[in-house]
Amino acid sequence: MWADTLFALERGHLLRLAIWGGTSAVVGAVLLIALRFRAVRAPLVRHFALQTAAWGAVDVALVLWSQRTVSMRDFAGAQHLINMLWLNTGLDAGYVGIGATLALAAWRWGARVAGDSGDNGRGGIGAGIGVLVQGTALLLLDLRLILLIGPMQ
Repeated sequence: MWADTLFALERGHLLRLAIWGGTSAVVGAVLLIALRFRAVRAPLVRHFALQTAAWGAVDVALVLWSQRTVSMRDFAGAQHLINMLWLNTGLDAGYVGIGATLALAAWRWGARVAGDSGDNGRGGIGAGIGVLVQGTALLLLDLRLILLIGPMQ
């Protein structure tokens, strides 16, 4: 009986990931287009939008690729899924840390590194915030599925 429940949970997880990825890709693209048409120089927003669009596109590609392997799982398959979720959760936590580090380092030392570009590190801050947001969202999505699967073990 639990195989069909796990199947439904996994499909729901992929649907939520697809919605997050698609929304991220669209929002990032809209921000980039708006900056382009308004001819505004906003490095923070530009780099945030680039990260958002790129991560969203990768998320959607991963969902499309993962759809092929979603099936009714036996115990070994369920354990493999849980192991992969824990691995992804660790990676997601790493993305959060990397994004925070990038944003803080760019904020702290950006004016020295940017030189005469006029950027003052804002591009690094925007990229760091983008990575932080994406990592946090992926972490929450993966943890949600782990918590839902937990009682089934």
